[in-house]
Amino acid sequence: MSSHSRIWIYQSEKEFSSSEINSIKRKSEEFVAQWTSHDQLMKACIEIFHTRFIVVCVDEKTAPASGCGIDKSVNFIQQLEKDFNISLLDRNNVAYRMNGKILSCSLSELKNKKAESVFNNLIQKKEELETSWEIPFEKSWHKQFVL
Repeated sequence: MSSHSRIWIYQSEKEFSSSEINSIKRKSEEFVAQWTSHDQLMKACIEIFHTRFIVVCVDEKTAPASGCGIDKSVNFIQQLEKDFNISLLDRNNVAYRMNGKILSCSLSELKNKKAESVFNNLIQKKEELETSWEIPFEKSWHKQFVL
């Protein structure tokens, strides 16, 4: 995928087991193989990072992710929530790194943690995964909500 591909990040409050990862990957491949926007097949992939993040990536040069296409992906994520009894759409759930381990908590609980870094799941481009996704807590937008 191009570095300028559009992404959406969905975070679980818990790590996925290896069997859940295998099942999510299989379901994701099936979804991506038929994912369209305005009847155009989208060039897309869905990856799992750190056993708790599902990243949906679309190269919009082939077909833009319009409202109907985005709705289909959100419906897919909602179905994963039901299938695995997890929450992926809770934007109040924050992932952070402490003592080298990735943990999660609610935004309001973050003030009681000694987070080294946090994951900014609001980034929108693939290239930002390497530069702006995991950032020091002191430089994050999260900091303003915990002071």
